[in-house]
Amino acid sequence: MVTGSSYLLTQDTTRVLLDMGMFQGSIEESRLNHESLDFRPSELSGVILTHAHLDHCGRLPLLVHGGFSRDIYMTEATEKLLEISLMDAAHLAKENQSKPMFDEEDVVRLMSLVRVVGYGEKFSLGTMSFNFLDAGHILGSASVEIKVKSEKDKVKSIVFSGDLGNSPQDLIKPTEVPKEAEVVIMESTYGDKIHPEEDVEALLADEVKRIEEEGGTLLIPAFSLERTQELLHRFDHLKKKKKMKDATPVYLDSPMAIRATEVFEGSEELFNEELENHSKMDDPFEFPGLVRVEHGWQSRKIKDQLGAKVIIAGAGMMTGGRIVFHARDFLVEEKNSIMFVGFQGEGSLGRRIQEGEKKVVIEDATIEIKARVREIRAMSAHADQVGLVSWLSKIDGVKKVFLTHGEDIPRLSLSRKIKDDLGIEEVMVPKMRQEVEV
Repeated sequence: MVTGSSYLLTQDTTRVLLDMGMFQGSIEESRLNHESLDFRPSELSGVILTHAHLDHCGRLPLLVHGGFSRDIYMTEATEKLLEISLMDAAHLAKENQSKPMFDEEDVVRLMSLVRVVGYGEKFSLGTMSFNFLDAGHILGSASVEIKVKSEKDKVKSIVFSGDLGNSPQDLIKPTEVPKEAEVVIMESTYGDKIHPEEDVEALLADEVKRIEEEGGTLLIPAFSLERTQELLHRFDHLKKKKKMKDATPVYLDSPMAIRATEVFEGSEELFNEELENHSKMDDPFEFPGLVRVEHGWQSRKIKDQLGAKVIIAGAGMMTGGRIVFHARDFLVEEKNSIMFVGFQGEGSLGRRIQEGEKKVVIEDATIEIKARVREIRAMSAHADQVGLVSWLSKIDGVKKVFLTHGEDIPRLSLSRKIKDDLGIEEVMVPKMRQEVEV
């Protein structure tokens, strides 16, 4: 599944955890968050975090419950975004769950264990050494190169891809490729898809024109990290090019996304060349009509604002958050639209609407969807099948590949493609909790 990412790498007494993500999507998947851990956190030598999306970091606070007290390694941008992500998750859980997994105090304890490591700055844990490469997925995201020494001083090289970016991206630098590895553990989110050649700006402009003409509302469920900032930059372009009226408001209705945007605004060194040059002239995430909505009472009043408007709100897969309430209010009218710009997990409300369900239950109310349903697939922050195979093809010496972080059909499709195109015969599709020797 594309959620709950977590891997335990062991050799002798060295035990390193890579990521510890939250399970999101269907009720069945969400229940996995409350199952007992298969390892003792107190015995870990250390933890490595590839990036700050909840499906990679959302269960990390459980480690402090289990007595973990060692270092958690990540990039500086990931550290800043991690605190925002986990504090937001703790706050939402406190409001909506009878038994939250963790609270704000747990997040504070976890953040005290963070150790910041830059790209290319090698570090060691027991018999293993590590190096971060820029994965090009979101700000601060990393792939991890690992060197493992055996008893005979033979070194085995392993690469964890993390989530690989859909390079070139609008905001951040391109994905770096490891030079060599014997074993590769790689994501496969879009292992059976090829992102279409779409003019994102034209598609956005077309939908904005429609809602401006009809006085409608455009809802965009968006992940707070990267996707929201990319959308803000796109709307900045539309406003500057007069393809959108200055008076048409864009509501950024997510405290988490607002704080994440502030992190982006202070991280120009991680921008790609085009955006870095742009940011020297003005703020690429600020424009006329942008309204940053902090408080819940402000969010509830948006529905009373007459005329055309755009609402960007989380959660990205509509599994909770303010977008759910806006969906209840706005999807019942034909003049409104909802636009999906990111992956929708199997069983999520977003996936069901995306696939054409006309009646859905939101907050115990059955809603008949009359709004227009649109999708932009080219904005994905994940590499597609072509990008995944291309990334893998550039790594020398690969003998074995494990495909993870993908639903089964994409994984099997990518497996066949790797075998056919790259001639790598050992392509594994492991199951959750399966233990393998590399």
